[in-house]
Amino acid sequence: MIDRGSPVPSVRVKLIGADGATDTTSDTILGTGLVVLFTVPGAFTPTCHVNHLPGFLANDAKLKAAGVDRIVCASVNDHHVMKAWAEASGALGTIDFIADGNAELAEALGLAKDFSGSGMGKRFARSALLIRDGIVDAVFVEDAPGVNASGAPAILMALEVAKSQPLRQETAP
Repeated sequence: MIDRGSPVPSVRVKLIGADGATDTTSDTILGTGLVVLFTVPGAFTPTCHVNHLPGFLANDAKLKAAGVDRIVCASVNDHHVMKAWAEASGALGTIDFIADGNAELAEALGLAKDFSGSGMGKRFARSALLIRDGIVDAVFVEDAPGVNASGAPAILMALEVAKSQPLRQETAP
């Protein structure tokens, strides 16, 4: 699993926007500024749709006030499903969406999880990452069902702690 201090991998993904999907890479999306990336097992799935995504949408202004430049949601779904979810949730234009249709980003981050028992195949584990200029500052992975460690309130708390003590120590050359 990716950990603190690791660079974000460069994997081909689709970025969802109002006009559709754009082919790009994960490091292009996640490589500039302070980014919150949260990953979900599936668009429209109950916990993702009712608990995880709405928390980030409701806390957008607080996250931006805490220094976050971009909020990104990734899921192992095709870009058509991700666009429909972004529109249906009212998050399109506020939160950026990554469609990782083949789970390549999930694998590269070490966050792939087998949901075959539920008929969903390989998906993202529920998680959130704080990424500063393409380097991972912190990783929060849920170890039980529900949204706790990876939800917007937990990320806001981590950002507050980071104000008093940086998540990643910089070293002088």
